[in-house]
Amino acid sequence: MATAPAISRQETDAGALSAVAGLYHAYFTGLILTLVTRRGTHDAAEWVFRVFRHQHHEKFLSSFDKLGLKGMPDAVACAAYHYLSNSIGGVTVEFMAESDRKAWVNFVPPRWIYPGATICGVPSEVSRAILRGWYAHNGVSLGNPRLGFVCTAQTTDGQHGLSGYFLEHDRDLGAEERLQFRPGELAPPFDAAKAPRLPEAWSAARLAKAERNYAMEYIRTGLPRLAGIFGPAEAAHLGRVAGRLIGAQLYRETAARLAVQGAGPEAFGAFMARLAAGEGDEATVSQDGDAVLVRRVGWRLMRGLEPLTPCVFEGWNGLLEGALAVHDRFSVLEVLARRDFGDDAFVWRIRSPRRTP
Repeated sequence: MATAPAISRQETDAGALSAVAGLYHAYFTGLILTLVTRRGTHDAAEWVFRVFRHQHHEKFLSSFDKLGLKGMPDAVACAAYHYLSNSIGGVTVEFMAESDRKAWVNFVPPRWIYPGATICGVPSEVSRAILRGWYAHNGVSLGNPRLGFVCTAQTTDGQHGLSGYFLEHDRDLGAEERLQFRPGELAPPFDAAKAPRLPEAWSAARLAKAERNYAMEYIRTGLPRLAGIFGPAEAAHLGRVAGRLIGAQLYRETAARLAVQGAGPEAFGAFMARLAAGEGDEATVSQDGDAVLVRRVGWRLMRGLEPLTPCVFEGWNGLLEGALAVHDRFSVLEVLARRDFGDDAFVWRIRSPRRTP
């Protein structure tokens, strides 16, 4: 059995990082729309709320030093956080500080999270869930009971963008006051020269990986939250439906970014290996008779979250199933081993069934 050399993390280039970022970005948007259309607005909003609240607890305070926010007034630090962290992910956002107690953020269309026409399928309740999950909790995490967020515009309401300001009030806020809506107020003009900047340690290479990680983090958080809300069976179905749709829709674009050409199991094995490398994992491709085996040792996407319910893999694997359906609709992707089942690697077999004339 011939085995191709492993594609390592060190060999990952900008094209692979971009491919992974684009695929996971679309998968997250696809999951939102899948929930809206198959479960309804309320369920979609609940999932989005839990995703953003979980990420808030995981990332908000732990990133202050990395982003150079220590020592800033709380309202300004919060606005600077969202400006810098989202800019790293490729999001167009503006920052305007009016005072130490009031600072704006404005997310300018096209909105990263709802690319293209997808924004037409996102109810306002889902967009509000992002604010409830993260922005409304900033003051709580900072130990400042007077700090809240005032939303003045939402793109999903047909306004100029998602806009609002962090405000330190003159009194402690109740839980229901931490997020307020005041449509009609307009943010001041954006002046890039007055916006915060990343510390010098953020090289171009680090930024490229951070943009990839930004997109991957939504799936790392989102798939386990599906199981927590809807149960494993329904979560596996929803994750796989969205995965197959996105894998198919983005296959050719992703393959081009990964510099994968050709047809048949060998080419798709190369696609899987290069995608794994772009995610930060090593994979090997080997011949097994008329079939091809892909062995992937790591799962950086879900590293540290074990044990995981099997539905997380089943949803995620839908991306590969959808991609193969476009690469070669006559081929089959079989799962032979799974890390989440205790095996030392994921192993897939790609084969083309023999067809009689």
